[in-house]
Amino acid sequence: FFEKTLTAVKNWFTLFGWSKGQNPLSIPQSLRRDVCKVRVVSLEETGFKQNLGKDTKTIYDMVSHLSGRSVPGITPSKSLPLDPIERMSQLHWQHSTLLAFLKSQGAYLPHVMPEFLLEPDDYKKWIEVQTALKVGLGFLYIFSNKHLLILKDNVFETISKRAWTDVLMQIYKVFVLSRVSSRSVTDQPSLESMQKMPRIKSGPLSSNMYSPYERIILTWLNKHYEKNRKTVWKDCHKGGVPPVRWIVNFDRDLLDGLVLAAQLAAYCPYLIDTHFVRMYTNPRSYEQFLHNCLILVNAMHAVSLAIDIKV
Repeated sequence: FFEKTLTAVKNWFTLFGWSKGQNPLSIPQSLRRDVCKVRVVSLEETGFKQNLGKDTKTIYDMVSHLSGRSVPGITPSKSLPLDPIERMSQLHWQHSTLLAFLKSQGAYLPHVMPEFLLEPDDYKKWIEVQTALKVGLGFLYIFSNKHLLILKDNVFETISKRAWTDVLMQIYKVFVLSRVSSRSVTDQPSLESMQKMPRIKSGPLSSNMYSPYERIILTWLNKHYEKNRKTVWKDCHKGGVPPVRWIVNFDRDLLDGLVLAAQLAAYCPYLIDTHFVRMYTNPRSYEQFLHNCLILVNAMHAVSLAIDIKV
Protein backbone atom coordinates (compact mmCIF):
# COMPACT_ATOMS: atom_id res chain seq x y z
CA PHE A 1 0.00 0.00 0.00
CA PHE A 2 2.74 2.45 0.94
CA GLU A 3 4.72 1.64 -2.23
CA LYS A 4 1.64 2.35 -4.36
CA THR A 5 1.09 5.60 -2.49
CA LEU A 6 4.74 6.56 -3.00
CA THR A 7 4.48 5.86 -6.73
CA ALA A 8 1.33 7.98 -7.07
CA VAL A 9 2.93 10.86 -5.14
CA LYS A 10 6.14 10.63 -7.19
CA ASN A 11 4.23 10.67 -10.48
CA TRP A 12 2.07 13.66 -9.53
CA PHE A 13 4.94 15.83 -8.30
CA THR A 14 7.09 14.85 -11.29
CA LEU A 15 4.36 16.10 -13.62
CA PHE A 16 2.84 19.05 -11.77
CA GLY A 17 5.14 20.07 -8.91
CA TRP A 18 7.39 22.43 -10.85
CA SER A 19 7.05 25.78 -12.55
CA LYS A 20 8.56 24.87 -15.95
CA GLY A 21 7.30 21.50 -17.06
CA GLN A 22 8.09 18.06 -15.77
CA ASN A 23 11.01 17.26 -13.49
CA PRO A 24 11.90 13.63 -12.66
CA LEU A 25 11.61 12.97 -8.95
CA SER A 26 12.93 10.16 -6.78
CA ILE A 27 11.85 9.71 -3.17
CA PRO A 28 13.86 10.32 -1.09
CA GLN A 29 17.09 10.45 -3.15
CA SER A 30 16.62 13.57 -5.31
CA LEU A 31 14.81 15.46 -2.54
CA ARG A 32 17.71 14.91 -0.13
CA ARG A 33 20.36 15.61 -2.77
CA ASP A 34 19.05 18.73 -4.51
CA VAL A 35 18.99 21.22 -1.66
CA CYS A 36 20.85 24.15 -3.25
CA LYS A 37 21.83 25.52 -6.67
CA VAL A 38 25.47 26.28 -5.80
CA ARG A 39 28.02 23.82 -4.45
CA VAL A 40 31.43 24.58 -2.94
CA VAL A 41 34.09 22.17 -4.22
CA SER A 42 37.29 21.72 -2.17
CA LEU A 43 40.66 21.95 -3.89
CA GLU A 44 43.33 21.38 -1.24
CA GLU A 45 43.44 24.58 0.81
CA THR A 46 41.12 26.62 -1.37
CA GLY A 47 37.65 26.06 -2.67
CA PHE A 48 35.58 27.33 -5.55
CA LYS A 49 31.88 27.62 -6.10
CA GLN A 50 30.32 25.41 -8.73
CA ASN A 51 27.03 26.66 -10.10
CA LEU A 52 24.76 23.66 -10.51
CA GLY A 53 22.66 25.64 -12.97
CA LYS A 54 19.09 26.84 -13.22
CA ASP A 55 17.96 23.33 -14.13
CA THR A 56 18.69 22.13 -10.59
CA LYS A 57 15.31 22.22 -8.87
CA THR A 58 15.05 21.98 -5.11
CA ILE A 59 12.22 21.17 -2.72
CA TYR A 60 12.11 24.92 -2.00
CA ASP A 61 11.44 25.67 -5.68
CA MET A 62 8.55 23.20 -5.52
CA VAL A 63 7.05 24.79 -2.41
CA SER A 64 7.47 28.27 -3.89
CA HIS A 65 5.71 27.22 -7.12
CA LEU A 66 2.78 25.50 -5.39
CA SER A 67 2.28 28.00 -2.58
CA GLY A 68 3.17 31.24 -4.35
CA ARG A 69 5.66 32.19 -1.66
CA SER A 70 9.18 31.30 -0.60
CA VAL A 71 10.07 29.46 2.58
CA PRO A 72 11.07 32.27 4.98
CA GLY A 73 14.81 32.49 5.59
CA ILE A 74 15.91 29.92 3.00
CA THR A 75 17.79 30.93 -0.16
CA PRO A 76 18.39 27.99 -2.53
CA SER A 77 21.05 29.97 -4.43
CA LYS A 78 23.23 30.09 -1.30
CA SER A 79 25.92 27.39 -1.12
CA LEU A 80 26.27 24.99 1.79
CA PRO A 81 29.35 25.12 4.07
CA LEU A 82 32.31 22.98 3.07
CA ASP A 83 32.88 21.61 6.57
CA PRO A 84 30.82 18.37 6.97
CA ILE A 85 29.55 19.25 10.45
CA GLU A 86 28.59 22.79 9.46
CA ARG A 87 26.96 21.46 6.30
CA MET A 88 24.91 18.97 8.31
CA SER A 89 23.88 21.68 10.79
CA GLN A 90 22.83 24.01 7.97
CA LEU A 91 20.73 21.27 6.33
CA HIS A 92 19.14 20.32 9.65
CA TRP A 93 18.18 23.96 10.18
CA GLN A 94 16.76 24.20 6.63
CA HIS A 95 14.63 21.10 7.12
CA SER A 96 13.44 22.38 10.50
CA THR A 97 12.47 25.68 8.86
CA LEU A 98 10.65 23.89 6.03
CA LEU A 99 8.67 21.73 8.46
CA ALA A 100 7.79 24.75 10.61
CA PHE A 101 6.57 26.61 7.50
CA LEU A 102 4.43 23.69 6.35
CA LYS A 103 2.93 23.25 9.82
CA SER A 104 2.06 26.95 9.92
CA GLN A 105 0.04 26.39 6.71
CA GLY A 106 -1.92 23.50 8.22
CA ALA A 107 0.30 20.50 7.49
CA TYR A 108 0.14 17.64 10.00
CA LEU A 109 3.70 16.38 10.47
CA PRO A 110 4.34 15.74 14.20
CA HIS A 111 6.04 12.41 13.41
CA VAL A 112 8.59 13.84 10.94
CA MET A 113 11.85 14.97 12.52
CA PRO A 114 14.27 17.20 10.53
CA GLU A 115 17.00 14.57 10.82
CA PHE A 116 14.81 12.06 8.96
CA LEU A 117 15.08 14.29 5.87
CA LEU A 118 18.89 14.24 5.83
CA GLU A 119 21.20 12.13 3.67
CA PRO A 120 22.35 8.93 5.46
CA ASP A 121 25.90 10.28 5.98
CA ASP A 122 24.56 13.57 7.34
CA TYR A 123 22.24 11.66 9.67
CA LYS A 124 25.23 9.75 11.06
CA LYS A 125 27.07 13.03 11.65
CA TRP A 126 24.00 14.40 13.40
CA ILE A 127 23.93 11.34 15.68
CA GLU A 128 27.65 11.80 16.44
CA VAL A 129 27.16 15.44 17.36
CA GLN A 130 24.10 14.70 19.51
CA THR A 131 25.88 11.84 21.26
CA ALA A 132 28.85 14.10 22.02
CA LEU A 133 26.48 16.72 23.42
CA LYS A 134 24.79 14.09 25.56
CA VAL A 135 28.10 12.99 27.03
CA GLY A 136 29.21 16.58 27.53
CA LEU A 137 26.03 17.65 29.30
CA GLY A 138 26.01 14.58 31.52
CA PHE A 139 23.12 14.31 33.96
CA LEU A 140 21.59 17.61 32.76
CA TYR A 141 20.71 15.89 29.47
CA ILE A 142 18.58 13.33 31.33
CA PHE A 143 16.19 16.02 32.49
CA SER A 144 15.74 17.57 29.04
CA ASN A 145 12.86 16.72 26.72
CA LYS A 146 15.17 15.83 23.86
CA HIS A 147 15.16 12.18 22.81
CA LEU A 148 17.93 10.71 20.67
CA LEU A 149 16.67 8.12 18.20
CA ILE A 150 19.52 6.11 16.68
CA LEU A 151 18.45 4.18 13.59
CA LYS A 152 20.30 1.48 11.68
CA ASP A 153 21.09 2.17 8.02
CA ASN A 154 18.25 0.13 6.51
CA VAL A 155 15.75 1.39 9.09
CA PHE A 156 16.78 5.00 8.49
CA GLU A 157 16.30 4.61 4.74
CA THR A 158 12.76 3.28 5.29
CA ILE A 159 11.93 6.06 7.76
CA SER A 160 13.39 8.72 5.47
CA LYS A 161 11.40 7.48 2.48
CA ARG A 162 8.20 7.52 4.52
CA ALA A 163 8.99 10.96 5.97
CA TRP A 164 9.58 12.54 2.56
CA THR A 165 6.43 10.88 1.18
CA ASP A 166 4.38 12.32 4.04
CA VAL A 167 5.94 15.76 3.53
CA LEU A 168 4.93 15.73 -0.14
CA MET A 169 1.41 14.55 0.68
CA GLN A 170 0.99 17.35 3.20
CA ILE A 171 2.35 19.86 0.67
CA TYR A 172 -0.34 18.63 -1.71
CA LYS A 173 -2.98 18.91 1.00
CA VAL A 174 -2.23 22.48 2.11
CA PHE A 175 -1.24 24.04 -1.24
CA VAL A 176 -3.16 22.11 -3.93
CA LEU A 177 -6.22 20.44 -2.41
CA SER A 178 -7.09 23.61 -0.54
CA ARG A 179 -7.69 25.40 -3.85
CA VAL A 180 -10.85 23.36 -4.46
CA SER A 181 -13.82 25.69 -4.42
CA SER A 182 -17.50 24.94 -3.88
CA ARG A 183 -18.49 27.62 -6.40
CA SER A 184 -18.24 25.18 -9.31
CA VAL A 185 -20.70 22.72 -7.78
CA THR A 186 -23.33 25.06 -6.34
CA ASP A 187 -25.47 24.88 -9.47
CA GLN A 188 -26.93 21.50 -8.61
CA PRO A 189 -29.20 20.09 -11.33
CA SER A 190 -32.90 20.19 -10.56
CA LEU A 191 -33.35 16.51 -11.35
CA GLU A 192 -35.79 14.59 -9.20
CA SER A 193 -33.20 11.90 -8.45
CA MET A 194 -30.67 14.49 -7.30
CA GLN A 195 -33.25 16.14 -5.09
CA LYS A 196 -33.98 12.81 -3.37
CA MET A 197 -30.32 11.87 -3.04
CA PRO A 198 -28.66 12.77 0.31
CA ARG A 199 -26.31 15.71 0.07
CA ILE A 200 -22.65 15.46 1.07
CA LYS A 201 -21.95 18.08 3.71
CA SER A 202 -18.69 20.00 3.34
CA GLY A 203 -18.47 21.25 6.94
CA PRO A 204 -15.22 20.55 8.80
CA LEU A 205 -16.93 18.27 11.35
CA SER A 206 -19.02 16.31 8.85
CA SER A 207 -16.44 13.57 8.30
CA ASN A 208 -13.53 12.09 10.21
CA MET A 209 -12.01 10.74 6.97
CA TYR A 210 -12.33 13.37 4.23
CA SER A 211 -11.48 17.07 4.36
CA PRO A 212 -14.03 19.70 3.27
CA TYR A 213 -12.18 20.01 -0.05
CA GLU A 214 -12.40 16.26 -0.69
CA ARG A 215 -16.11 16.30 0.07
CA ILE A 216 -16.56 19.12 -2.43
CA ILE A 217 -14.92 16.85 -5.04
CA LEU A 218 -17.30 14.04 -4.06
CA THR A 219 -20.22 16.42 -4.62
CA TRP A 220 -18.78 17.28 -8.05
CA LEU A 221 -18.53 13.57 -8.89
CA ASN A 222 -22.15 12.97 -7.85
CA LYS A 223 -23.35 15.95 -9.85
CA HIS A 224 -21.78 14.95 -13.16
CA TYR A 225 -22.53 11.25 -12.81
CA GLU A 226 -26.23 11.83 -12.21
CA LYS A 227 -26.42 14.56 -14.85
CA ASN A 228 -24.69 12.53 -17.56
CA ARG A 229 -25.39 8.82 -16.96
CA LYS A 230 -28.60 8.80 -19.06
CA THR A 231 -26.92 10.79 -21.84
CA VAL A 232 -23.64 8.88 -21.98
CA TRP A 233 -25.12 5.37 -21.92
CA LYS A 234 -28.56 5.82 -23.50
CA ASP A 235 -27.43 3.77 -26.54
CA CYS A 236 -25.27 1.33 -24.60
CA HIS A 237 -25.73 -2.34 -25.58
CA LYS A 238 -23.84 -3.71 -22.57
CA GLY A 239 -26.31 -3.04 -19.79
CA GLY A 240 -28.25 0.07 -20.72
CA VAL A 241 -28.36 3.16 -18.50
CA PRO A 242 -26.53 2.53 -15.19
CA PRO A 243 -28.56 2.91 -11.98
CA VAL A 244 -28.55 5.87 -9.61
CA ARG A 245 -25.50 5.89 -7.38
CA TRP A 246 -24.46 7.85 -4.31
CA ILE A 247 -20.70 8.37 -4.52
CA VAL A 248 -19.26 8.69 -1.04
CA ASN A 249 -15.63 7.49 -1.35
CA PHE A 250 -12.66 7.61 -3.69
CA ASP A 251 -11.94 3.89 -3.91
CA ARG A 252 -14.86 1.45 -4.17
CA ASP A 253 -17.23 3.87 -5.89
CA LEU A 254 -14.74 4.57 -8.69
CA LEU A 255 -13.56 1.01 -9.39
CA ASP A 256 -15.72 0.30 -12.44
CA GLY A 257 -14.69 3.44 -14.37
CA LEU A 258 -18.25 4.67 -14.91
CA VAL A 259 -18.08 7.62 -12.51
CA LEU A 260 -14.83 8.91 -13.97
CA ALA A 261 -16.11 8.39 -17.50
CA ALA A 262 -19.16 10.54 -16.68
CA GLN A 263 -16.85 13.32 -15.49
CA LEU A 264 -14.76 13.16 -18.65
CA ALA A 265 -17.87 13.08 -20.83
CA ALA A 266 -19.09 16.29 -19.20
CA TYR A 267 -16.10 18.15 -20.67
CA CYS A 268 -15.43 15.99 -23.77
CA PRO A 269 -18.84 14.78 -24.99
CA TYR A 270 -17.35 13.64 -28.31
CA LEU A 271 -15.74 10.73 -26.42
CA ILE A 272 -19.16 9.19 -25.76
CA ASP A 273 -19.63 7.63 -29.21
CA THR A 274 -15.96 6.72 -29.70
CA HIS A 275 -15.30 5.26 -26.25
CA PHE A 276 -17.80 5.32 -23.40
CA VAL A 277 -20.77 3.75 -25.17
CA ARG A 278 -18.81 0.46 -25.24
CA MET A 279 -18.51 0.22 -21.45
CA TYR A 280 -20.32 -2.30 -19.24
CA THR A 281 -22.85 -0.36 -17.17
CA ASN A 282 -23.43 -3.18 -14.68
CA PRO A 283 -20.02 -4.85 -14.51
CA ARG A 284 -19.88 -8.08 -12.51
CA SER A 285 -16.57 -9.72 -13.28
CA TYR A 286 -12.93 -8.69 -13.07
CA GLU A 287 -12.74 -8.81 -16.88
CA GLN A 288 -15.61 -6.34 -17.23
CA PHE A 289 -14.03 -3.95 -14.72
CA LEU A 290 -10.77 -4.19 -16.66
CA HIS A 291 -12.60 -3.60 -19.95
CA ASN A 292 -14.16 -0.39 -18.60
CA CYS A 293 -10.90 0.93 -17.21
CA LEU A 294 -9.09 0.20 -20.50
CA ILE A 295 -11.66 2.32 -22.31
CA LEU A 296 -11.35 5.09 -19.71
CA VAL A 297 -7.54 5.24 -19.93
CA ASN A 298 -7.67 5.15 -23.75
CA ALA A 299 -10.10 8.07 -23.66
CA MET A 300 -7.73 10.02 -21.43
CA HIS A 301 -4.89 9.36 -23.87
CA ALA A 302 -7.10 10.46 -26.76
CA VAL A 303 -7.41 13.95 -25.25
CA SER A 304 -3.72 14.02 -24.21
CA LEU A 305 -4.58 13.82 -20.52
CA ALA A 306 -1.19 12.30 -19.76
CA ILE A 307 -1.14 11.85 -15.99
CA ASP A 308 0.36 8.36 -16.08
CA ILE A 309 -2.66 6.51 -14.70
CA LYS A 310 -2.38 2.76 -15.21
CA VAL A 311 -5.43 0.62 -15.98
